[in-house]
Amino acid sequence: MAIEVHSSGHVATIRLARPEKLNALSLAMYEDLGKAFVAVRDDDEIRVVVLAGAGERAFCVGADLTESIPALASDRFDISAWDPAHLKGQKFYKPIVCAVRGLCLGGGFEIMLATDIRIASTDAVFQLPEPSHGFVPAGGTLVRLVRQIGYAHAMEILLSARRFTADEMVAKGVVNQVVAPERVEPLALEIAAGIAALSPTAIQTIKEAALTLQDLPLDEAFAEEARLGQRTFTSEDAKRGLRAFAERAAGSGGRQG
Repeated sequence: MAIEVHSSGHVATIRLARPEKLNALSLAMYEDLGKAFVAVRDDDEIRVVVLAGAGERAFCVGADLTESIPALASDRFDISAWDPAHLKGQKFYKPIVCAVRGLCLGGGFEIMLATDIRIASTDAVFQLPEPSHGFVPAGGTLVRLVRQIGYAHAMEILLSARRFTADEMVAKGVVNQVVAPERVEPLALEIAAGIAALSPTAIQTIKEAALTLQDLPLDEAFAEEARLGQRTFTSEDAKRGLRAFAERAAGSGGRQG
């Protein structure tokens, strides 16, 4: 399988596994990636996902130019068929930590933008080359990038079609950390495990709020925030957490700190 899924505890790793082709995405891989996201979304044991590429040379160089792009150019294939792989309209509220080594280009860049925390290697290279080929990055990027980072930074990445270093991506707010190549995936897994140890109800509600409240009018956003907050306050996770807090406080004689 060119899309591999493994789990350890509450963390699932989804791997783009076609290293001989720099993890370029075939039509079948797009379909399988979408299915993998749905499977981990619906698995109650999984709380956090790590997304990575196989090999050291690339996270993903995007759609396979020998198959996927010709299919789109012939107008016999609708890019919306890739929506599950791009996490468009999926209500996917489990956090995704992305581990980027080497090339992260085109569709690979777009899939990275669907993740929440991004760890990149010092040798990672990022690019949206689509304008140089006569088309646009329409796998969520035209919507996501200008919402995730500053407008001027987003437009430089979108309009220039040039390559950017990992340090440039940190400066622009696209990735969170840059580390040595051998540290990328271990750090991503470490971050994922830390998040997985927290309340899944709280964590998924935070992501849901981040994805759904930003475009509401202020008063509506505050009202929805209160509804989401109340949902967590009355959840079983909150009841367990408050009981544990009360027990710790009683054991310490009520002392804090």
